[in-house]
Amino acid sequence: MPKREQAPLGAPCWVDVTTSDADRAQAFYGQLFGWTAGETAPEFGGYVNFSKDGVLVAGCVPAQPGTGAADMWSVYLATDDAEKTVAKATEAGGTVLAPAMDVGDLGSMAVLVDVGRAVIGAWKPGTHKGFGVLVEPGAPSWFELHTRDYDAAVRFYQDVFGWQTSVMSDTPEFRYTTLGEGREAMAGIMDSSTFLPEGVPAHWSVYFESADVDASLARLAELGGTVLEPAQDTPYGRIALVADPMGATFRLVTSPRP
Repeated sequence: MPKREQAPLGAPCWVDVTTSDADRAQAFYGQLFGWTAGETAPEFGGYVNFSKDGVLVAGCVPAQPGTGAADMWSVYLATDDAEKTVAKATEAGGTVLAPAMDVGDLGSMAVLVDVGRAVIGAWKPGTHKGFGVLVEPGAPSWFELHTRDYDAAVRFYQDVFGWQTSVMSDTPEFRYTTLGEGREAMAGIMDSSTFLPEGVPAHWSVYFESADVDASLARLAELGGTVLEPAQDTPYGRIALVADPMGATFRLVTSPRP
């Protein structure tokens, strides 16, 4: 796909991993995806941007001691006003983990908890426009909310982020709504109430594109990662659920080609 200058409002625009071992995370993702780590930003908690072939693809933030932050990938949705997004989220029944704040001239952000208790970020771009490529090997490919509160979650993202949604499936076995429709869809919400294990919270899942999922799984194991669900062929590509050496989970996908 061509490089993207800026995400549409409401669409995923950035992902980053909170990690208990930033050095190991940089080495792991660098070797798995061919990412290059940028300079560390001490003024932003040691934050590092990853790029692929010179284009931004993701970020890495060291977990701050004493916060109890889990190793996890986070998704940010584009907004044109972080403060208004926070207000809308509160009105819609969500809560605020981090209020709207400026991040230098890079942009402004907030971190929210939706009505199903999943964490979601909001990002108003400044000089930092977010990831610049999608659905290419080593780049983000898809973004999916797994929730036990499907109907309420769909309304939340419609009300707070202005999602224009499309029902992809509405059977008892598979309920799924997308932001946008068909090949233009940009993210999804899955009713996961019947299969999310007890103790696993609602969450956003990030898919990263791979030219060959099985080869990526072998490389991931060599690098100390864990295969949580082996690769399966689906109508949406060959997909596997994995974790990095510190436990942050993500999915690998080889998407169907036109």
